[in-house]
Amino acid sequence: MILVPAEVSLAQWREIYRGANCTLAATAWAPITRAAAAVQEILERDAPVYGINTGFGKLATVRIADADLEILQRNLVLSHAAGVGEPMPVSVARLMMALKLGSLAQGASGVRVETVQLLEQMLVRNIIPVIPVQGSVGASGDLAPLAHMAAAMIGIGEVLSPTGRLPAAEGLAAAGLAPIVLGPKEGLALLNGTQFSTAYALSGLFEAEDLFKAALLTGALSTDAARGSDAPFDPRIHALRRHAGQMEVAAALRGLMAGSQIRASHVTNDTRVQDPYCLRCQPQVMGAVLDLLRQAAATLGTEANGVTDNPLVFSEPAEALSGGNFHAEPVAFAADMIALAVCEIGSLAERRLAMLVDPALSGLPAFLTPRPGLNSGFMIPQVTAAALVSENKTRAFPASVDSIPTSANQEDHVSMAAHGARRLQAMTENLRAIIAIELLAAAQGCDFHPLPSSPILEALRAAVRAVVPHLEEDRYFAPDIEAGIAVLRAGMLSFENLPGLAWNF
Repeated sequence: MILVPAEVSLAQWREIYRGANCTLAATAWAPITRAAAAVQEILERDAPVYGINTGFGKLATVRIADADLEILQRNLVLSHAAGVGEPMPVSVARLMMALKLGSLAQGASGVRVETVQLLEQMLVRNIIPVIPVQGSVGASGDLAPLAHMAAAMIGIGEVLSPTGRLPAAEGLAAAGLAPIVLGPKEGLALLNGTQFSTAYALSGLFEAEDLFKAALLTGALSTDAARGSDAPFDPRIHALRRHAGQMEVAAALRGLMAGSQIRASHVTNDTRVQDPYCLRCQPQVMGAVLDLLRQAAATLGTEANGVTDNPLVFSEPAEALSGGNFHAEPVAFAADMIALAVCEIGSLAERRLAMLVDPALSGLPAFLTPRPGLNSGFMIPQVTAAALVSENKTRAFPASVDSIPTSANQEDHVSMAAHGARRLQAMTENLRAIIAIELLAAAQGCDFHPLPSSPILEALRAAVRAVVPHLEEDRYFAPDIEAGIAVLRAGMLSFENLPGLAWNF
């Protein structure tokens, strides 16, 4: 994949997260060269310029001699590589590196061509720095994690390579690469920026997108399992409220249930007047989720194409301007929105699951087992889903409302975007399990009906039954849930893989 700086689409970032390789467009190198030349011109003026010939943070007033500028940048990397915790997942680390690559390539960071080339080739050759995930407060940039990335580029720390985990210098050498000696401004350019937080937020967004679609599918299947009505999905209802997401979700649910013989069997002479909210209000809840995720996607798409280090270097005239583009408040807000959306998708799915196991609400056998009492059926899987929903609720508290001053109060307001974005991985894993349990329950519920659901939902049920048989008697349940999770992880619950319905997020 060719990255055109400032013009990378969310779809391209998603491909990189999923494993695609990338290189910079040929047009990127000229702006990089001009910015590096501007740094040299600024140095020749012999005036203090933050990050180029001064200390950092609270030490910005300390002037650094020209002879020490390389040592200054090396010391910056080593001192700031102070992260703790488990290593970043490779998929997120690669995305972070690609985001940094796209930022540096816009010619506003003052790094040399060879520095950008090394980062690019590390990606191409799968030399991924081992980066502890904890230690960033989301301003001044994601300093600690990006310092670990930069440390690998100077041969310090460790990397993951095609042959395993190695000391950075060995990993680079095995790939035919050599560590660099950082020039003026380069260490700060690599460390400063929101790429760690943005990579995690994007990964949360991409997982949430997939799980949103899966939850629409399981929601439609649960509706049929409970012999629910599709009347609440009538387009006339949603046109009056005018929310785009709500109208689209209603249309998707109508499409998913179109042709269901289960639905057709109780259109008339059904004594029930209205379904529970978990069925009836799916367009309103999931539509609001869709609108929220799209808003977060717009913010992150902009952020991913931005330049977020400090100071920024301008070539004509040669000038370095200090600012605050490293402050990750937009990312923090986007991550908080995604967390809320993930929490609500799971909350609604669990309520549908609870409805299915309750015979008073669903009209199905208690806990979806043919012989309740002797068998417990889906009793405890619903409890598991409830536990995961509650855990996600505690994780959904906004990270962006917190701030702890750092760097001797020089950096007195920070975004907390890093852990706000990082929590999304755990939350989406919880959501995946919740939806998997609902999927199994909805398929089980439909098994009790003599008539088939819609062609699309029957294809979905067949995919489930290919890996998890109908539950006739109690059995060891955990493997069934893991199989359902595997179905989701493999992307089998996307509209694109099911006949008769195409719908883009």
